[in-house]
Amino acid sequence: MKKRRRQPKFEKAMEYIYTLIGASFIALGFNLFLLPNQVASGGVSGISIILANVLGWEPAFVQWSFNIPLFIAGVLLLGGRQYGLKTLVGTAFLPFVVYLTKDIEPWTNDPLLAALFGGIGAGLGLGIVFRGKGSTGGTDLAAQILNKYTGISLGTSIAIIDGVIVLAAAMIFDIERGLYALIGLYVTSKTIDLVQVGIGRSKMTMVITSKQEEVREAILNKIDRGMTKLTAYGGYTDQERPVLMCVVDQSEFTKLKQIVKSIDPSAFVIVTDASEVLGEGFKKE
Repeated sequence: MKKRRRQPKFEKAMEYIYTLIGASFIALGFNLFLLPNQVASGGVSGISIILANVLGWEPAFVQWSFNIPLFIAGVLLLGGRQYGLKTLVGTAFLPFVVYLTKDIEPWTNDPLLAALFGGIGAGLGLGIVFRGKGSTGGTDLAAQILNKYTGISLGTSIAIIDGVIVLAAAMIFDIERGLYALIGLYVTSKTIDLVQVGIGRSKMTMVITSKQEEVREAILNKIDRGMTKLTAYGGYTDQERPVLMCVVDQSEFTKLKQIVKSIDPSAFVIVTDASEVLGEGFKKE
């Protein structure tokens, strides 16, 4: 019996749920850690921290105000009614949660802890929002535009855009607060990539051996992994030397090494990390 596919309406609903959950994480990290410790680690939230301390403006209102032109840019450049509606939900909901939780007691008065855990909260929230193909407005929307047209990863895009805001915060507050903001910015970008890619990492191995048929059968039968045979030529001998390319989980990697070594101790094995693998036997989108 074929597995019943999820209905498009359910998938769309889940994308909105991702957006709301992610926005809530960002807002809590903002009020619990970043705002009370003046850690302006980039983004519209960083601008709102600066203006809240310098002019006394309400951060939620500042975020709404700055997000309006960025929302319009997102609709025009990223396109589509559906994307615009989803972005509008995130853009409005994030400052709303910031306003609702503005009186919550901060969890720490240590700026270093605030930078670390505030960065984790922001990165976790943004990663969840991005997995739902949405946006909460602000510079994360600008980062998605940069990602779409340049191919730069979302984490790196946010780091580039928000770096300017961090420098401004360092000039307005002090250098030490700017350094804490950089820590928060770095943690945010790495957390986003972690949520996007996942924790588990696979290994991609390339095996060059004179006993490629025995190695191929052993991997197929003993590890139950497929592989791809690549045609290659030795640089010195100019003779054809097939290369077996295989991707395995970390838990299977040791067994693969043992199999190859037992069949051909002189085999040449190249190993690299594969941060994300899509397809049968691995993650399916």
